Amino acid sequence: MRLHAMVRGLVPVVICLAGAATAGPSVERGEYLVRGPAGCGNCHTPKGPEGALPDRELAGSVVLDIPEFTAIAANLTPAGRIAQWSDAEVARAIREGRRPDGTLIGPPMPIEMYRGLSDEDVASIVMFLRTLAPVESDLPASTYRIPLPAAYGPPVETVTAPERAVTVDYGAYLAGPVAHCIECHTPMGPQGSMLETDLGRGGFEFHGPWGVSVSANLTSHPDGLASYSDEQVARMITQGVHADGKPMLPPMPYGHFARFTEDDLKAVILYLRSLPPLPDAP
Repeated sequence: MRLHAMVRGLVPVVICLAGAATAGPSVERGEYLVRGPAGCGNCHTPKGPEGALPDRELAGSVVLDIPEFTAIAANLTPAGRIAQWSDAEVARAIREGRRPDGTLIGPPMPIEMYRGLSDEDVASIVMFLRTLAPVESDLPASTYRIPLPAAYGPPVETVTAPERAVTVDYGAYLAGPVAHCIECHTPMGPQGSMLETDLGRGGFEFHGPWGVSVSANLTSHPDGLASYSDEQVARMITQGVHADGKPMLPPMPYGHFARFTEDDLKAVILYLRSLPPLPDAP
C-alpha cells in the first residue's frame, strides 16, 4: 500500500474559504463529528461478529495487518496515552500526524485530509474525547515495514471552515477534511491519491474479511451518480443500500454517516453533483 500524498487540491481551497463566525468549540459539536461524519469509531472502536463493541467505544483496535504494516488505532479514551497530552498536542496529532515525542502516525489515518479540519472543529473533537469514559486496553504499537515520510507537510496554522450551510463549499469540507470520503473514492497513483486529475473517480480497493470492495465513482458521469436521485444517494451514504436494495460492502462507516444532519447530507450531495464527470478508473 502506498503512503498518501499531500492533498494539493481540495484542502488548500477549503482552508481559504473563510466562513461566518460560529459559537466556538463545543462538546456537542465534537460528539457529532466523532460519532457522526468523521467516523472515528470505524477504526478506533474494536468490532465483534455483530459490529462495533458498544462498551469499548474508541478504546483502540487493530485496523490493518498487511505485509507493509500492522496498524493499531490508538485508545482515544482517557485511559489511553492521549490523557497525558495537552489539547494542543492532541490537535497536532490529528491534523499533522505528529505525536508529542516527535514520532509520526502512519497510515491508514487520513492525516492529509485532517490537515484541513478547522480550528473550531478539531478543538471540539478534543473536548469531546476528554468526556469519554475511560476504557482500559492492552494494544501494541503500530509496526511499519515501509518508510514513513519525515512529515505530512508544514505545521498547520489557522484553518477556518466554510459557513455551515447547504452549499458546495461546505459539502466539500464535509466530504474532504471531515469524513475523508473523497480520499477513499479517488484512485491512488505512484505519488498517492490522484486528487488533481481523478477526483472522486473511485477505484480504490479495500481488502477485508468480506472480500474485496472497490470504492464507487462519485462524479456526475454516467459511470458514477448521474442516474441516481438525491434520495438514492442519501440512502447509499447513510444506510449502505444500493438503489436496487442490495447491501453495500464495508469499510464505509454507514452507521456513523447515518448521523449526518439533513442539511449536512444535502451539502455533501450538492458537492458530489459538482464534481467534473469522469469515467470509472481503469
